[in-house]
Amino acid sequence: MVIPRRYLLRTFGLTAIGTQLLPIAQSNILPKSPTPILPRRLQLGDTVALINPAAFAYEKEVKPFLKAAELLGLKIKLGEHFYDRYGYLAGKDADRAADVNNAFADSSVQAIFTGMGGWGCGRILPLLDYNIIRNNPKIIIGFSDVTALLLAIHTKTNLVTFHGPLGVSSWSYFTVDYLKKVLFDAGAVTCQNPQKMDIETIREGKARGKLIGGNLSVISTMIGSGYLPDWQNNILFVEEVGEEVYRIDRMLTQLKLAGILDQISGFIFGQCTKCDPETPKESLTLTQVLSDHIRPLKIPAWYGSAIGHIRDKFTLPIGQEVEIDAGYGTIRLLEPAVN
Repeated sequence: MVIPRRYLLRTFGLTAIGTQLLPIAQSNILPKSPTPILPRRLQLGDTVALINPAAFAYEKEVKPFLKAAELLGLKIKLGEHFYDRYGYLAGKDADRAADVNNAFADSSVQAIFTGMGGWGCGRILPLLDYNIIRNNPKIIIGFSDVTALLLAIHTKTNLVTFHGPLGVSSWSYFTVDYLKKVLFDAGAVTCQNPQKMDIETIREGKARGKLIGGNLSVISTMIGSGYLPDWQNNILFVEEVGEEVYRIDRMLTQLKLAGILDQISGFIFGQCTKCDPETPKESLTLTQVLSDHIRPLKIPAWYGSAIGHIRDKFTLPIGQEVEIDAGYGTIRLLEPAVN
């Protein structure tokens, strides 16, 4: 499918996608598949659910995303509670969880997009029906706070989930092109930054492993929860926004103390948007912090990948095997991430 460049170069934004739901007993969760479960690829004419599992949204913020979906040949089905509001959340926990469960259970829906990040996904993890999710595997995509949802679903079901644009993201040509390659074309894609975006190699080399990651602060708050996957010989990627360097240092230290950094086979730091220290003369640089934590691990690693709160971003499969090259800053899918 070819989308006219003149449309895709525009920035598309959108913000924001229960019924009452009883907590799901963990004992009822089906055992994970020994191999990753791949969702069905997207096709022209598919209906995708747009849900809002975290912060609330305004109706006017949805319209640009609806235009982007139309250009991609997709139909949108809003979650029942998409426009709900409960303080800074998009409705009560049970209702936001119900929209997730219902989107997976709905046979008319082929994939699930998320509207907003912010905060709220962690609150609904115990309310998700992982049996329904595992038995109805579908693409689910987002980033930022949605990291909690993506990692929990993969951990509990082994379904490959996708770190990629939210509804509120900038739907640039670069962003849509990678989404199309990964989710529509089912390609074994090599992800490489646009020329304007440089990388800093922390330690050269290549590594293979399952790709696991997302927002650094969200991952750090999930440690010890039971909703994080096994890290052994996997490749960790992280990104962040609005955090000073000392906070990045603190969160990476937490990952180190929890034993996570010592298990991984490769490391990618995406973008750290608006992370400049208030008093630069009294601060370590981000490069120094990354070097202090990552270089001693003696694994391939780099900083500056097109991941995070930026205009141009990759769509990356969480739980799928990849090969990284830290010298070139590339992430190569070793096989398609969708069927």
